[in-house]
Amino acid sequence: MAPTDLKVAIVADWVATFGGGERVLMELHSLFPEAPIFTSVWNEDVLPPEMHGWDVRTSFLQRIPFAKRRYQLFLPLMPMAFEQFDLRGFDLVITTNHACAKGVITPANTVNLCYCYTPCRYLWDLYHDYTDGLRSQPLIAPVAHWLRLWDRLAADRVDHFVAISQEVARRVWKHYRRDSEVIYPPVDVQRFRPSGEPSEDFYLVVSRLVPYKRIDLAVEACTRLGRRLIVAGHGPERRRLEALAGPTVEFVGRQSDEELASLYSRCRALLFPGLEDFGIAPVEAQAAGRPVIAYGKGGATETIVEGVTGMFFEEQAADSLAEAIQRHHSLRSDPRTCRKNAERFDRVEFRHRLARTIAELTEAGQGPRAALRAVVDGSTSPG
Repeated sequence: MAPTDLKVAIVADWVATFGGGERVLMELHSLFPEAPIFTSVWNEDVLPPEMHGWDVRTSFLQRIPFAKRRYQLFLPLMPMAFEQFDLRGFDLVITTNHACAKGVITPANTVNLCYCYTPCRYLWDLYHDYTDGLRSQPLIAPVAHWLRLWDRLAADRVDHFVAISQEVARRVWKHYRRDSEVIYPPVDVQRFRPSGEPSEDFYLVVSRLVPYKRIDLAVEACTRLGRRLIVAGHGPERRRLEALAGPTVEFVGRQSDEELASLYSRCRALLFPGLEDFGIAPVEAQAAGRPVIAYGKGGATETIVEGVTGMFFEEQAADSLAEAIQRHHSLRSDPRTCRKNAERFDRVEFRHRLARTIAELTEAGQGPRAALRAVVDGSTSPG
């Protein structure tokens, strides 16, 4: 267990949707239920009841009427928003970060442990993808340049980086020149069980319907092959995807946890065509005993055992995915093996790994403040 005598704060970039980052936040809150949550904006309307009533401390952006839904527009103000948080009196500050949260200012005897989802992709490795062809690019460029300078400086405020995957750890080194420990995000593996029945004749996609997820590849491949595909999820891409889809593709929208568990356990395989930092859906599918057909880069290569619990396609193109779907018939995956592989990423494992890291940072036996001060001063190693 993590030391219980620490005074802990948790910082998140924003909490305005419910996804993988918010599930991590729930796990952190369960580890440290007394820890306040500092964030730029908090939209309780989209969050589950379990997150209501938390001790949440928001930035000045919360007071802007439409900021809870259009928070991306305020990215240039977020460095200042996070630097305004007063974190005096805390022994440990856990910053969950894919944008600006890591840049909080902490006292000299406080450790900033950053759980990094990724260095900000629209500032670094995907900057040209996001801005290519935009008329506003000349206006965006100087702001992005300033944000990159700030982001690199903010990385130096972190005492210990934890990355969600080896893929992200490589990016942390590339952009910040910092080593990072890898602790995979928590997946609630216990929500899913192999059905014990043969699979039904459909493939499955579980995803937000946004461009970078590349759900269009799954829709095009299954339409071309005449294979049944069920797409579970919602997002701004739905109308465009429906226009691409043939009669074998069905869009079922957002599903409850129970409905998703049923879909996972009955499908032939999950299709995962995007390039992801980690990817929770492939782990959930394997927890339900089903294999995954995934693009062979990014976090999927760390969660899928090729030829055993799934297979990869090499090019992010519909032709390549279609070929993998046809090859999938030769894969004889064992539901029990899929399940066992998924258990490596269970939320219990996340809690144990993170608690051990925190215990190492606090050097049990020295007293929390003295040990943390030693880590900040560089006289001891965080492990």
